[in-house]
Amino acid sequence: LKYGPGLTVPLAIGEDLLGSMSFEELWPEYEAKMKAGGKESASDAAINAFKYNFKVLASGASTMIPESQLEPVATLPDLEALEVSVDPALLKETVVLKLNGGLGTSMGLDKAKSLLHVTDGNTFLDLIAKQVDWMKKKYSMPDLKFMLMNSFSTSADTLQALSKYPALGGEDLEFVQNKAPKVAAENLKPVVWPADPGHEWCPPGHGDLYPAMLGSGALDKLLAQGVKYMFVSNSDNLGATLDLKLLTHFAQSGAPFLMEVAARTDADKKGGHLAVLKGGGLTLRESAQCPKEDEKAFQDVSKYAYFNTNNLWVHLGKLKELFDKSGGALPLPVMKNDKTVDPRDKKSTKVIQLETAMGAAISCFEGAQAIRIPRSRFAPVKKCDDLLALRSDAYKLTEDFRIELIPERQGVPPIVKLDDLYKFVDGLEKLIPNGVPSLKDCSSLKVEGPMEFAPGVIIRGKVVFKNSFCPFSSEKKVVAARVYQNEVVELS
Repeated sequence: LKYGPGLTVPLAIGEDLLGSMSFEELWPEYEAKMKAGGKESASDAAINAFKYNFKVLASGASTMIPESQLEPVATLPDLEALEVSVDPALLKETVVLKLNGGLGTSMGLDKAKSLLHVTDGNTFLDLIAKQVDWMKKKYSMPDLKFMLMNSFSTSADTLQALSKYPALGGEDLEFVQNKAPKVAAENLKPVVWPADPGHEWCPPGHGDLYPAMLGSGALDKLLAQGVKYMFVSNSDNLGATLDLKLLTHFAQSGAPFLMEVAARTDADKKGGHLAVLKGGGLTLRESAQCPKEDEKAFQDVSKYAYFNTNNLWVHLGKLKELFDKSGGALPLPVMKNDKTVDPRDKKSTKVIQLETAMGAAISCFEGAQAIRIPRSRFAPVKKCDDLLALRSDAYKLTEDFRIELIPERQGVPPIVKLDDLYKFVDGLEKLIPNGVPSLKDCSSLKVEGPMEFAPGVIIRGKVVFKNSFCPFSSEKKVVAARVYQNEVVELS
């Protein structure tokens, strides 16, 4: 069995636990649990994918990719420098797919994050629907295919929200991602949690895109309809639209897989990066795959200059061939996340969640490629810090309903760091009831303590606002309307 790049160093957990129970002894209980777990876990594709991941864990193989196995990427083609005669006819053979399985729990939401208000009265989903409609009209392509990968948590809310766009995707608007069993850290058995059996399961990461497409029948259905190319991106990245120049380049390249990457800045240094395996071929290293001793090199943006935007292009015929060749499970590198079975109860049973990243498929496809894109195609929202920036005048809404940095920013977003008071969306709204301050000339904004921005606040350079007059006071201060530039502002 091949485990993917870097999986060679023994794990302590494997050495400690598997002297008593082998993978062969542990697996039947998992297989039975998945078959009884409903359609999100019972398909052959879902079972094969988890079996592969669990076998990596049970083998004792490391899930790390050490520095010794990597080299930096030398050069890449640049989208803006490409000279390509676009071919609109390729749209007939293309599907646009958005990953929409994430709840906005980290931002205080109990629904799909894509239902969050972004700008001009539009949610993420509204803007995505309008992006697709714009493409259909611009290229007279009413049958341009669009799909969502939802989760069991986001499906109902999402379909209801999109019901006002009946022409968007028809009957095949969605397929639902799989769920995977959580592994008890103590003995590697399936965790049991009678207080809430739902906590026994977890989403297996967005690398589940591939087995979920296979297991749901979506992959075979698209191939039967003559669809060759898939453009996939996150629903919270409103810069990622189907670019005809990129599609044409991908089709002409003959590559099975193409990753859009952008130049790393200091704001990106803790996220994953693209690299070259010393044995040949591109690979992706996420922070969870970096040994502690290699963190300095991992965060060196001059050495590892590109990060994965999660905007990917996949040749569906080559994907099906890879499934057939690898026995129904792609050999994606596995990430091991240590959690508690009840995420809100840190004293509950310790578990391991096994996840994969869809971008990591770049190391599975022979001949996979990457291309450098402008930062305008990458505007994701992971925290309320990002949402505040995205709502500001540092970004603009384009005619094709993308949100992108204004040209003056030269591809560099403002860095926003908010106090934990504003970690959740309801807290953020209390900070900006009068609208977001101007950030178009802001390099960084830091907010500490309870406050509220008055209308007309303009921030330039690096500015810190502090309400620290009394550390135990919850009294809100008002940031008065004026220009603030390269200063620390103590509110009193």
